[in-house]
This record gives sequence, structure tokens and C-alpha cells, in this order.
Amino acid sequence: MNILLVEDDPVLVDGLHYSLSKSGYDVTPATTGRYAEALMFAKDFDMIILDLGLPDMDGSHFLAKLRLRKNPVPVLILTAKDAINDKVECLKKGADDYMVKPFDLNELENRIHALIRRTYGNFSKDIVCGRLTLDTREHRVFVDGNVLILFPREYALLEFFLLNRGRVVSKDKIAQRLFSDDVISDNTIEVSVHRLRKRLTPYAVNIITLRGLGYMIEDKSISNKIGNG
Repeated sequence: MNILLVEDDPVLVDGLHYSLSKSGYDVTPATTGRYAEALMFAKDFDMIILDLGLPDMDGSHFLAKLRLRKNPVPVLILTAKDAINDKVECLKKGADDYMVKPFDLNELENRIHALIRRTYGNFSKDIVCGRLTLDTREHRVFVDGNVLILFPREYALLEFFLLNRGRVVSKDKIAQRLFSDDVISDNTIEVSVHRLRKRLTPYAVNIITLRGLGYMIEDKSISNKIGNG
């Protein structure tokens, strides 16, 4: 899961980056609102942790602009402002949760996990599809309990598909998520998907190509049962 951390305190940024990365999250820091906005145009994020006291703008202003653009990404406010009016105002502007500094790290991680689960459905530490089990915290994949070795980009692509199971994933979305620092062709994405598809086919997992739209992952064992019913 990709988290955008919008916070200008370097000590807090380093601490959260270290702790959340150890828990399996991909954390991208931004110390100003303008830089965070630029990152939002360049890359998709699954969640934003947002401080209100940014050096170039109030965090609530960043939040308001985000919602004005109809961006539904979940936002957790992490701030020293403890007045009830500040909390109510942020929730009205579209914040999904609100925590006051100082905070307990375990509580923050639990809030993050709950918010992601609430937003993206039955998200949990493990995602099961076919004979595969993907451990999102340890970044490992198992087949019938045995470890399946994947290259880092193969794992990232599989995780992205599974987190969007039931939804079509476009080539543009894949490019933003996996190749954000490179300029790549559609052919490169097609080759990456083809290689992953070959790796997964024996384990009752299929990646469907939807011409002109993108890709969708499916559990073949379930679809076969439905088709035979």
C-alpha cells in the first residue's frame, strides 16, 4: 500500500517512514503542500497522512482542494491541533480520521489498517486468490503454504492487481504505480503482465486482458465452480 506522508517535521518523518516501511507500507514523504500536490499528479496513493501545520499552506486547504478535484483517497489528519472545532472542520472538508500529536504508534498503525480496510473492502494482512496467499506485511507469496519466489516488480504488480480485485486496472495506472520514475511503452507493461500471468496460471489465478481497458485478476477456481454450476 502506498502512503503519502505530508509532514514538515524531519524527525517525525524519519520515524514514521522507518516504522511504517517495516510494517510493509510504501511511504513517500512530502514536507510542503505544493510538493504533495505535485506528487499526487505523478503517482497514485492508497492513503494520505496529513499534518495541518505545513510551512506553505494550511493542511485543511490542501484537503479541501483534494476533495474539490473529486479525489476519494482516504486522508488521516495527524496534527498538534486538539481543538474540537479543528477536528469538526476537517471532517466536514472530507478527512476520514483525525489524530492528535503526540500519539501512540500502535494506535496510528491500527487506524491506518482500519481506514484502508474500510476503504478498500476486506483488506487484511493476507489476501487469498486461488491457491495463492499474499502477505502484505512481509511482502511474501505462498502457494499451498510454500513460499513462491517472485521478483520485486512481479510482487508489486501482483499486489496491485489483488488490491484492485474486481476492478479493471488500466495500463496508465500500472505505469503510475510500478514505473513512476521511468518512461515506458505499452509493450513493456504487456510483457510484465504476460510474465506474471505465466507464473500464476498453475495456481488457479488468471489475469484477464480487456482490450482497450486494461486488466483484471480472477480466481479461476471460483469462476470454474460458477461455470459448472
